[in-house]
Amino acid sequence: MNRSRTALAAGLLAVVALAATACGSSSGANSASDDKAATAKSAADLGGMDALVAAAKKEGTLNVITLPRTWAGYGDLMDNFTKKYGIKITDANPDGSSQDEINAVKQLKGQDRAPDVLDLGSSFALSAASANLLAPYQVSTWKDIPDNQKDSQGRWYNDYGGYISIGYDAKQITTPPTSIADLAKPDYKGKVALNGDPTKAGAAFAGVFAASLAKGGSADNIQPGIDFFGELKKSGNFIPVGATQATIQSGQTPITIDWDYLQVSAANTLKGKVDWKVVVPKDGLYANYYNQAISATAPHPAAARLWEEYLYSAEGQNGFLKGWARPVELAAMQSAGTVDKDELAALPQVSGTAPFPTEAQLDAAKKVIADNWAKTVG
Repeated sequence: MNRSRTALAAGLLAVVALAATACGSSSGANSASDDKAATAKSAADLGGMDALVAAAKKEGTLNVITLPRTWAGYGDLMDNFTKKYGIKITDANPDGSSQDEINAVKQLKGQDRAPDVLDLGSSFALSAASANLLAPYQVSTWKDIPDNQKDSQGRWYNDYGGYISIGYDAKQITTPPTSIADLAKPDYKGKVALNGDPTKAGAAFAGVFAASLAKGGSADNIQPGIDFFGELKKSGNFIPVGATQATIQSGQTPITIDWDYLQVSAANTLKGKVDWKVVVPKDGLYANYYNQAISATAPHPAAARLWEEYLYSAEGQNGFLKGWARPVELAAMQSAGTVDKDELAALPQVSGTAPFPTEAQLDAAKKVIADNWAKTVG
């Protein structure tokens, strides 16, 4: 899955000790209630949660995009939302990237099949906000999201996060890698893969960032990570195959650099088929959150807002936790006693402190990768 996803700040640290009127269909105009929902900045603007639920049920459909069912618990989250509200979910391009999401908002504007909501990597959420593609909205639990993990205007807000990790097939890899530096060993020729293209996919972008930290880089300097993958390409260790559970099962990608929650998901899904192990490397400790956002031209504006309310409820946040991702409201849920303690205990263990790049640092790193990845790695 080639997702692109901002810094894992206060909520993650607690675990270890990112408006316009919505366009309707191309064949008809919005109703007055749709217009009101499209400009609502909170449930209160629509008359409260009951009114929001009623408006969303009337629309009856929610368009999401690039949400694989094995990613951060999204399969169960989508099923439970539909069961709870009777709203059909259409998931377009589940194996796409954050850039694909932004492209779809632009290209499908005014059509019924346009995305209603987005799940974006930090740099992509920032660029979408600056392009006026996102609608401001504050969920009912807004205060439970740390201030440095949400846009002050409500255009994007962190939802869940994790750490970059190394996953490997224990049957193929008899000498397991425990660090980013290990991946340069001759033993791993033709075996190391990223989750997509780092110029388009946040998981891969984060993998390069982690490699940069391991090779002497910093939040201000991602170039060492690009150079490291250039070296892996020259040695034959790096393979240009976007890692997925399918490539893991087929044996194409016996070593992957990806989010820890996706690695754990693969280990559980493929149990009995692949002996998949996961380690969070100390030399490249990098954490990141993804971001929720509502399209400013969502064809189902009420359903879009109800989806966000659901994801930021205790049920939704525990749904991310069930998918082995760290929910943004974790600290508040621990204080309130609403967190699923068993699921929390199942998270991969992490030691050390990860750097948290600022918006400016992420933007700068994205530009460096865009300028140098292809000519260095190909």
